[in-house]
Amino acid sequence: MLLHAPAKLNLCLYLGRVRADGLHELCSLFEPIGLADLIEVSGAERDEVLCPGVDGENLARRALAALREAGWEREPLRIEIDKRVPVAAGLGGGSADAAAILRLAAGEVPDLPGIAAGLGADVPSQLRPALALVQGAGERVEPLPPPAGHAALLLPGGGGLSTAEVFAEADRLGLGREDRELEQLAAQLRREAGAGASPLAFPELLVNDLEPAARSLRPEIGAALEALRGAGAPVAILSGSGPTAVGLFPDLAAARAAAARLDRDDAIVCEAGVAP
Repeated sequence: MLLHAPAKLNLCLYLGRVRADGLHELCSLFEPIGLADLIEVSGAERDEVLCPGVDGENLARRALAALREAGWEREPLRIEIDKRVPVAAGLGGGSADAAAILRLAAGEVPDLPGIAAGLGADVPSQLRPALALVQGAGERVEPLPPPAGHAALLLPGGGGLSTAEVFAEADRLGLGREDRELEQLAAQLRREAGAGASPLAFPELLVNDLEPAARSLRPEIGAALEALRGAGAPVAILSGSGPTAVGLFPDLAAARAAAARLDRDDAIVCEAGVAP
């Protein structure tokens, strides 16, 4: 069996205050993109999760273990991940892998969303990759209609930026909005994105509150965003906690033309708003 685990963009990310559980309240608009990890699943003598080229623990292994703890009795599996989504780049690649594994048990294990929330903030939204308004610490996922067609040009900048470090820097900088403002922003996003429009139709809402913190740790993010604007991107944003800078374009042709102008080895062009 071959699974696709699509990356996601945070079209916006509004940061709230730290909650009693130590997590931040968030308001974000997630959408899948055409860039995806490929996961091969086959039978085995014992459960095994392989991710060549990526060291250490990964969320897919934890997802499989969580399914077993929940009583999933499918035969032992060998899972091999072909990583195509840059690691620690603000694109949710690890969360997408975990969600793909959880989907194997759909209808067989109760409360997959609860299991997903226990694995990480981005995992619940990736159980069904689609445009969604995401609130809470990632556990409140509201699906929205598919957006009008558009494309993305990604500049991952090598990845490797720790989400925890970015949030810690945001706290140091005193960033964060009050709950009432987050609810007002959620209502605006629900109204604009809920109409099925391209995100290019509401650029004033495409704001990432983590950008100052991420740029503090990786100043080159600012140069990448400016490069995208200079190459003609109508909107240039930071995805997630970074360091991936994203240019949004009306179609693939425009995104490819901008990539040619930039002539960067790390540039990735893909469809946005739809999973592969």
